[in-house]
Amino acid sequence: MKGILDFQPKLWQTLRSYSKERLAGDLMAGIIVGIVALPLAIAFGIASGVSPEKGLVTAIIGGFIVSLLGGSSVQIGGPTGAFIVIVYGVIQNFGMEGLVIATILAGIFLMLMGFLKLGTIIKFIPYPIVVGFTSGIALTIFTTQMKDLSGMTIEKIPADFVSKWTVYAQHIGTVSPWALLTGILSIVIIAVTPRLLKKIPGSLLAIILMTVAVYLLRMAGITGIETIGDRYIINASLPQPEVISINMETIGLLLPSAFTIAMLGAIESLLSATVADGVTGDSHHSNTELIAQGAANIVVPLFGGIPVTGAIARTMTNINNGGRTPVAGLVHAVVLLLILLFLGPLTKHIPMACLAGVLIVVSYNMSEWRTFRSLLRNPKSDVAVLLTTFFLTVIFDLTIAIEIGLLLAMLLFMRRMMETTKVSVSTDTIDLSGDTETPHEDEVLVIPKGVEVYEINGPFFFGIANKFEECMKHMGNRPHVRVIRMRKVPFMDSTGLHNLESLCRLSMKEGIRIILSGVNEKVRDMLIKNGMDKRIGVENICSNINEALARAKQLTGN
Repeated sequence: MKGILDFQPKLWQTLRSYSKERLAGDLMAGIIVGIVALPLAIAFGIASGVSPEKGLVTAIIGGFIVSLLGGSSVQIGGPTGAFIVIVYGVIQNFGMEGLVIATILAGIFLMLMGFLKLGTIIKFIPYPIVVGFTSGIALTIFTTQMKDLSGMTIEKIPADFVSKWTVYAQHIGTVSPWALLTGILSIVIIAVTPRLLKKIPGSLLAIILMTVAVYLLRMAGITGIETIGDRYIINASLPQPEVISINMETIGLLLPSAFTIAMLGAIESLLSATVADGVTGDSHHSNTELIAQGAANIVVPLFGGIPVTGAIARTMTNINNGGRTPVAGLVHAVVLLLILLFLGPLTKHIPMACLAGVLIVVSYNMSEWRTFRSLLRNPKSDVAVLLTTFFLTVIFDLTIAIEIGLLLAMLLFMRRMMETTKVSVSTDTIDLSGDTETPHEDEVLVIPKGVEVYEINGPFFFGIANKFEECMKHMGNRPHVRVIRMRKVPFMDSTGLHNLESLCRLSMKEGIRIILSGVNEKVRDMLIKNGMDKRIGVENICSNINEALARAKQLTGN
């Protein structure tokens, strides 16, 4: 289905030449990734404001759909830390039903991006924006885990960043030493494990050891360490799909959040797929990946799950353990399903402080503080985008941060385009040495009297259109003919076309003729489609400067 939809699931291509050897590698990778994903899915679910099995359901159903329909051979889908902040905010403001609607809308947005072939464009979102909101999310996640890490007794935690730390300071006396010790030991185990045991994920080892330790402490009568079972009732089964009610008012309220979820999902999944390509030497289909991510985010919330995207850490784990086809992702989902069905009740013994430790390590890895620090040495415009996105994410919320960050980046980009695009004027001669527009090299053309030649070097969009207009106003004597040289104009937008039409109209009133030179085929088609050939005459749209000046001589009689 490559034509209109550009839908090319990797699984379908893989199965044509699949082998037993490949199956063995995918099975092993899938089992390991499933084990790695277990503590993360539980932790992300709880941190997002839902029960732990909802995180597992997201990883199971979402991961299965992403691998089944996705455009990457090794992508592992599921809940990620990037969604914690936005999901928690949606639940607080609109409840679980609001999250379901927002996630489905985000899924529709993602599928539309894939259908419209916007996959390659998403990857060009400015890097400072990505680092800014990723680092902001990391700091926010770290902040949200302070209560569980320390075992503080706090009835209600405020939503905003500053108020959270104020409340933490006020309740510092309620810290549980045992809970804090559990959380710190969990972080140490996760940090040290990769140096000692290459095959066992540190987060899983920390959960196993700390769960056993806390269970024994409780048996010995030591309390003050809250577990999952103290806060949630675990339902060890796949939920039935729910019927949701949607109305236009609710959709209108949730559109900004849905857009943020879609953008986050698109950016993170395509970034993960691109990183994976660099390791495996394969190439993913961006639009197919967006369609798969969209489908997953439409289906998963119907079963009570949270948003799904490609997970870089789990994808790299898949690659490092031999996974090379989407079958490994399918196996990972089946492994999680079996764990939920047969070992789900055991998760109630996991300490909350241990999960907080897992998330603090995740936030540290997400923070990219070294990259953040290096970007501060970049041009001031990049630093402005980075810091604006970062502080808006931390102080306000992710929706505002992404919207304003993108707006600021676009404005700064347009300013740079205006600075690099030049408008020059010639009234005497034109030096054609090194000119690729005509075959005449090392030639100097004399401009006839009463003729001015304007050259636009760069795209003729709305910012440059105004700049070009200002350049016209500052000219002294009125010429008989204006030659506009457009050989270096790769494209023209509607504002540029409007300004050109206005120039032609005003010039005709003043008795000045307009000649266009060196117009490329794409721009020429746009001009003719909008009737420019009728306004100035098709004979005045010339292919090069020689023809344009020859035509100018005819019009001036020189």
